[in-house]
Amino acid sequence: MLGPKLGGFSETQPATAKTQAIADQVKSQLEEKVDKKFPMFKAVEFRSQVVAGVNYLIKVQVDEDDFVHIRVFESLPHESKPVALISYQTNKGRHDELADF
Repeated sequence: MLGPKLGGFSETQPATAKTQAIADQVKSQLEEKVDKKFPMFKAVEFRSQVVAGVNYLIKVQVDEDDFVHIRVFESLPHESKPVALISYQTNKGRHDELADF
């Protein structure tokens, strides 16, 4: 498995159970921001970046042919802070590259 490189984001990798758990933790934050409930919220792939914690870029399938890209920050475990939705991009397709934003 390719690990994250210091400074930059890792290569895009298939989503894992942990990626899905992180996406699930920010689903309600995203729904509130876009004022929409998503019928599905399936993490498909992700990239990660180690900082003082970890930044994640996650592609999430929210409908048959509709995807969102979310940027999430997970603080260091000892800080006991919730996972935070930093930013998002809507109206993405299955083949849109998961680029830093």
